[in-house]
Amino acid sequence: MADKKHGIDQGLIRDLANILNETDLTEIEVEQDDLRIRVSRAGTPQYVQAPIAAPAAYAAPAAAAAAPVVVDARNNKNAVTAPMVGTAYLSPAPGSRPFIEVGATVKEGQTILIIEAMKTMNQIPAPRSGKVTEILVQDSSPVEYGEPLIVIE
Repeated sequence: MADKKHGIDQGLIRDLANILNETDLTEIEVEQDDLRIRVSRAGTPQYVQAPIAAPAAYAAPAAAAAAPVVVDARNNKNAVTAPMVGTAYLSPAPGSRPFIEVGATVKEGQTILIIEAMKTMNQIPAPRSGKVTEILVQDSSPVEYGEPLIVIE
């Protein structure tokens, strides 16, 4: 594998980085034979080569700690996911009451949180009526596209 380290196609990495910029994705990963390359915008770009048989070699420790919650929520068909990348706010203004709380009943179309993206505040409506059983994000936390935010049963 030492020979392959020097033979990484830098053009492929640049192409992957360009795809991230063109599509507003935050991460892209490609597997080919025993090579896995992941390019991520989270923090600083990461260029990683690791054997497919050892996926733990490229996982970030912080991501590994958060994985159980994210995996469980993504499997929950009642999870409301982020429609965009941005910063999630649970209340309309700092210090004010949150839009929703665990145990609250929401109606379809009711604002459940705000996601700030590119200095624009986007109200996120409840996609269905029901009871809020979990809030999976904290106020003022960054969210990724498709990330589970709230569970409405």
